[in-house]
Amino acid sequence: MEIETALFGCTDSSEQDYAVPIIKGETSGQSEGLADEESDTFSSSRGGRFINLELGGKCKEPTLEAWVEPVTGRNSLKRSKYKKSKSGNYKTLDSSVFCINGVAGIGKTELALEFAYRYSQRYKMVLWVGGEARYFRQNLLNLSQNLGLDVSADAEKERGRIRSFKEQENEAFERVKRELFRDMPYLLIIDNLETEREWWEGKDLHDLIPRNTGGTHVIITTRLSKTMNFDIMQLPPLELTDAMVLMRGKRRRDYPTEELQFLHKFDEKLGRLSFGLWLVGSLLSELAISPCALFEAVNQVPLEDGSTYSYMSMSDEQYCKSNPFLMKLLHFSFIILQQTDGRKNLLALRMLLVGAWFAPAPISATLLATAAKNMPAIGNGFRKWTKCVSLAFSCCSGCGLAPQSEEDAATLLVKLGLARRANRQPGCWIQFHPITQVFARRKEGLSAAKATVQGVRKVGNPSINTNHLWASAFLVFGFKSEPPLVQLKAIDMVLYIKKTAVPLAIRAFTTFSICNSALELLKVCTNVLEEVEKSFVSQIQDWCHGSLCWKRNIHGHQRVDEYLWQDVTLLKASLLETRAKLLLRGGHFDGGEELCRTCISIRTVMLGHDHAQTLAAQETLAKLVRMRSKV
Repeated sequence: MEIETALFGCTDSSEQDYAVPIIKGETSGQSEGLADEESDTFSSSRGGRFINLELGGKCKEPTLEAWVEPVTGRNSLKRSKYKKSKSGNYKTLDSSVFCINGVAGIGKTELALEFAYRYSQRYKMVLWVGGEARYFRQNLLNLSQNLGLDVSADAEKERGRIRSFKEQENEAFERVKRELFRDMPYLLIIDNLETEREWWEGKDLHDLIPRNTGGTHVIITTRLSKTMNFDIMQLPPLELTDAMVLMRGKRRRDYPTEELQFLHKFDEKLGRLSFGLWLVGSLLSELAISPCALFEAVNQVPLEDGSTYSYMSMSDEQYCKSNPFLMKLLHFSFIILQQTDGRKNLLALRMLLVGAWFAPAPISATLLATAAKNMPAIGNGFRKWTKCVSLAFSCCSGCGLAPQSEEDAATLLVKLGLARRANRQPGCWIQFHPITQVFARRKEGLSAAKATVQGVRKVGNPSINTNHLWASAFLVFGFKSEPPLVQLKAIDMVLYIKKTAVPLAIRAFTTFSICNSALELLKVCTNVLEEVEKSFVSQIQDWCHGSLCWKRNIHGHQRVDEYLWQDVTLLKASLLETRAKLLLRGGHFDGGEELCRTCISIRTVMLGHDHAQTLAAQETLAKLVRMRSKV
């Protein structure tokens, strides 16, 4: 009862027991474990059934393999009972919203995860939501599908009147809020909340979480020192005994006294960060290496220069500079990957580098491998320190780490502590720790980002990879004040818009009533295509003003691809028609009519007046005119 009392002051065990899965709204995925299939299992039986971390799923024997193992988390949780709030007073026992604060990698998520596992029987459902700013709204709306709610824009047509986009978006949120915060006992965990204000529309937390949460308890994990007026617990570091357990790894090896001294050195150098300790335990478990040899090898890895990267946030840059030994440990793990992956085209290492640019959510091994295969040759940044860790490399031979397939490569990342397995079907899914992603972005940089975009275009499925599609859109188009990071050739841009951007925007609009953002994405796509058209026109003009001698020597690659130009123009017409149809749903008849007339003009010239696509656009225009006349 100590954990529950510490967080919410509830110790009544007479409530109804529920058999509950932990449901995720395309989460940050911190709920999954960080180990492989050989780890010890930790299961929670609820009336003969078990909970797991899958969307609505129930399994026979789930595993709990957190960054901090269950035994470690329990000890730290017992201490939390005595923590005071920022005001200096002990928390009120009737608080229904509680925040766990701490630096990255200290174990905030694990505390929330263990609470969920221990007390899930007290709740009808446990809902796990990623709190990263760019994806928070989508994650909350994703819960509608698990709660059996219809928040789609299609439902608005049945109301008898056309509502504004703002009304539709607000109503979608309200439906989710009404279900979450009624008298039903839910546990809502918002993991890694990045900001008090929602990134898209600027709503603050009180717009999303009411003062009266009904029967629902809310746990928020965050690096923010203050989150509205919610109770906050500053999470302390692990106790030394727990840290030692974590570093000994899942194999629980016994070391002589002189070797234990090096575990103490790891603990001191890493500042007792749970994530760093887990990395040490993973390496000691998977490599035939002693703590002494591992410490010496890691210590020989030189620190990187102090270069800054335009695509890195200031907070991430500062974190890397403030934790130099953790960066060395991660660099060592990268070098290990390069050595064990050898002749397999560095698949695991490539998967890690592209994984840095995906959203903070579970990723399928298939999607990762597809993106990885689009990467160019990896530079020499890892090879030049090989001689510094030759002892470790000799220990890798025969340790079973060399991958044989994309699933094996994903499992290798899990074994080394760089990722954790996610319980999704079908296939193999993993998720990278946020610190791993930050570090990996500093390596191959934007070449890996471009490979990520290409991978999403080829195999990204909007219904199961929504956040990853949004992540790729941010890379290609930028958004708000952020510039685009990935530059695509015209042919690749056409394919990306067709295969990724348009399906993403339509699904966001129709399924989740994310109206304005979907329309903004389609508008950005249209603008990009217009820039491509201008570049084609500019090339033609340059050639027309050139000398006759120059014209005779135009090479094939200098000519404008007429078929590509046609594809660009017709795709722009399709975007204009799609935007017009969506504007119709929000009552923006004038704007929709203007877009539709432009579409008809393009198709008439390109396809003919009687072409099926031209006639379809004329029907859309007629509907817009008719609806406007009724206003």
